[in-house]
Amino acid sequence: MRVLSKLSFQAKIGLGIFLIVVTVALMTAIPVSRMASRAILAEAKNRGLVLAENLSLRLADAMLTMDLLRMKTMVDELTVVGQDILYAFVQDENGNVLVHTFQKGFPVALARANAAQGDGANITLLDTGQELVYDFAAPVAISGRRFGTARLGLSRSRAEAQVRSLLVTFAGLSAAALAAAILLSTMFARRVTRRLNVLKQYAQEVVRGNLDIETASTLERNCWEIMDCKRQECPAYGKPRHRCWHMQGTLCPDCAPADNNGRKACHRCPVYRENAGDEIQDLAETFGIMAMTLKRQISALARQEQLMRTILDATPDLVCLLDPHGRVLAVNRAFAAFLEKPESEIVGRLEHELFPPEEATVRRERNLAVLASERGEQAETAARTPWGRRWFHQVDVPVRDASGRALGILKTARDVTEVKSIEEKLLQAQKMESLGKLAGGVAHEINTPLGIILGYAQLLQDDVPPEGQLSQDLKIIERQAKVCRKIVADLLGFSRQHESSMGEVDLNASVREVSSLVRHTFSLEKVALELDLADGLPGIVGDKEKLNQVWMNLLNNARDAMPGGGAIRVRTRQRASEGLAEVCVADSGTGISPEHLGKIFDPFFSTKGVGEGTGLGLSVSFGIIQNHGGVIEAESPAPESLRPGAPGAAGPGTVFRVLLPLAAASARKEPPTP
Repeated sequence: MRVLSKLSFQAKIGLGIFLIVVTVALMTAIPVSRMASRAILAEAKNRGLVLAENLSLRLADAMLTMDLLRMKTMVDELTVVGQDILYAFVQDENGNVLVHTFQKGFPVALARANAAQGDGANITLLDTGQELVYDFAAPVAISGRRFGTARLGLSRSRAEAQVRSLLVTFAGLSAAALAAAILLSTMFARRVTRRLNVLKQYAQEVVRGNLDIETASTLERNCWEIMDCKRQECPAYGKPRHRCWHMQGTLCPDCAPADNNGRKACHRCPVYRENAGDEIQDLAETFGIMAMTLKRQISALARQEQLMRTILDATPDLVCLLDPHGRVLAVNRAFAAFLEKPESEIVGRLEHELFPPEEATVRRERNLAVLASERGEQAETAARTPWGRRWFHQVDVPVRDASGRALGILKTARDVTEVKSIEEKLLQAQKMESLGKLAGGVAHEINTPLGIILGYAQLLQDDVPPEGQLSQDLKIIERQAKVCRKIVADLLGFSRQHESSMGEVDLNASVREVSSLVRHTFSLEKVALELDLADGLPGIVGDKEKLNQVWMNLLNNARDAMPGGGAIRVRTRQRASEGLAEVCVADSGTGISPEHLGKIFDPFFSTKGVGEGTGLGLSVSFGIIQNHGGVIEAESPAPESLRPGAPGAAGPGTVFRVLLPLAAASARKEPPTP
């Protein structure tokens, strides 16, 4: 069966017809040969019996007159009748042989081999040693009296030879019929398989993606010609290789709009009766319609896919489709850019191959929760990207089929970093405003009694001996009152309760001035200070003294972060396209932890020890820069491009970045974006 299954269809048809013909021939030959053999032998017996009885009737007169010559003539005539008559002889009533046809003498045993019984003839099969012989014995009787016996020998072997000759003729005719059947079956199979091979080639073209194939043959007359139709809007009009009875939506008046392919009305149509073919032609025509429909559907799907791809690639949101096992099925352009990989290197891979182990584990647990839920999950997550730390609003929903079985997970993530930044800045501004009002109120309330305490302490020192204990106590009161006055001044500065003197400021000159004041002190503490100031930096509009206070606060803050020494780099740059000036103060200190980075501009927040600072320096600086329409932010660790290059610059460091509008852009109302 395995060998048969590997044969070609043409070989199978030929082999099938051959086996059918051979089987029919064998089933016919065996009974026919037997019937023919029996018929010929029976015919031989009947013939011999007729000849023997005829001889006995003719011998009656000769037997009465004992005319031996006449009897001799009669028996000799029988041997001339047919070659299958081997002998004939006549016996008297006593069994004596009167005449015979043997040339070499009469075989004595033959006389007693067969005898007529009663009034009828008797047939006996004799074996002469050379062949089989039917021996016929017919009594010669006159008026019921028996005078002798007529004997006749008929060759059975010659009769069997006739049977064999007949069988050979039958076998030859069967072989000729078989050869003709094989020839005709080969021609038929070749015609059938040729058309099937054409369909096979069409199918292979479809597999290769070529749907521009025409499987049906052209017609002598098309449907619109037969029906004399002029309706060019009909789907079948002008398509000679597409049969109208295979197409839906035709405008044939005999076809109902809801009829399907193969409708019975078409069988009565003159177009169908003239152009319809056999099943193979019908299959070819149906195959062509299928290819045309498939091409149309594929084109429609391709347009939809391109439309969806355009929409997904145009959206800035990250979109990713996963299967239930976490394998990526599709991504959009924003997601590929987020991973900095081409789409071809993302699709087909698992999430743990694309993300760090910790993040991949969190994503896997989230995927399991999404698959188990009905409406999905959403959360805000932070991620490190090529553009820094970004916040995303992530929505994960399960994708299910009509039966509710989970097919995968659709993940979308929207970058909400700017929104969160604005929210944080708004919260910070509200907090600073509230704290500023509180600080201003407290400072005003304390400033008056504090001035009185300081004045009386100074006056009392003139009335007591300078060497006494009381004088020393008054000096302590004066010193601590001055400290309190400094705190009050900081509180007033923080609350912005004093006027600003705005004017054009040379930013590089301001930075140089402050740097020259602290350079010597910093060098004593083994802190190197390097300046990287941009040439031709345009001026800004601001309060020089307050900006100097900001640079001083930032430099002191950087020095305090390096108790064992280090390096500080101050860089100025122009962002011409944005109309901004940028000042960066970077140090090589220990850096700021992530949990403290968001609080460093809060009033009274400090990482220093008790008594080492009030926690208002950065808060005051934040307020000053904000009043100038600028932005101040901190980043730790500092980027490699901003780290100091001086000896001792080994730590991760921190960079404070200040953005201020240039003089030409100072009228803008919105703060710059860092």
